[in-house]
Amino acid sequence: MNLTSYKKLSDDEIIKIICESNNSLVFGVLYDRYSQIIYNKCLGFTKEKDDAKDLTQEIFIKLFFKLKEYQSQSKFKAWLYVFVYNTCINYVNRDKHHNQLKSKAPIYELENFQEEEVSDSSVFELKVEALDKLLMQISPEDKTILLLKYQDELSINELSKLYGVGESAIKMRIKRAKEKLVKLKNLNE
Repeated sequence: MNLTSYKKLSDDEIIKIICESNNSLVFGVLYDRYSQIIYNKCLGFTKEKDDAKDLTQEIFIKLFFKLKEYQSQSKFKAWLYVFVYNTCINYVNRDKHHNQLKSKAPIYELENFQEEEVSDSSVFELKVEALDKLLMQISPEDKTILLLKYQDELSINELSKLYGVGESAIKMRIKRAKEKLVKLKNLNE
């Protein structure tokens, strides 16, 4: 089979071939499909093009060896996004001092705030630039769950499977992350 033929295969079919043969050329098909998306997600965390490129490369190197852990009970794209976000969170935590020096906004842990009901529309009302700044101020874990839900459009059920927790726990995490965003928005006004 030539490389063009592999491009027509589904992600699951390509992963099966990679896992059986360790064929790095076939892995290139996954790289071509997802490298730009992953780079953009990394850039959202690092805010530096060079760091995002390095992190993207790190993700693909790790991914090549971790593909055997993927189980097709969830969509590959969803599994990949969680893998990417987890790697980005590790990057942020690993390089916290480095990132704090480069970051214009500190990360706020809003533990002691009064909970209020926050609708999805409250989050959607934030302008893109303002939302981007606010997302940089919450914890990477909160940022990740919001991005998975609203940017990557994963369902509560998919998130539940990926995180290995119940749907009510996912709903609570999303609710708290939204509340933190709205609280920060109100503080910044």
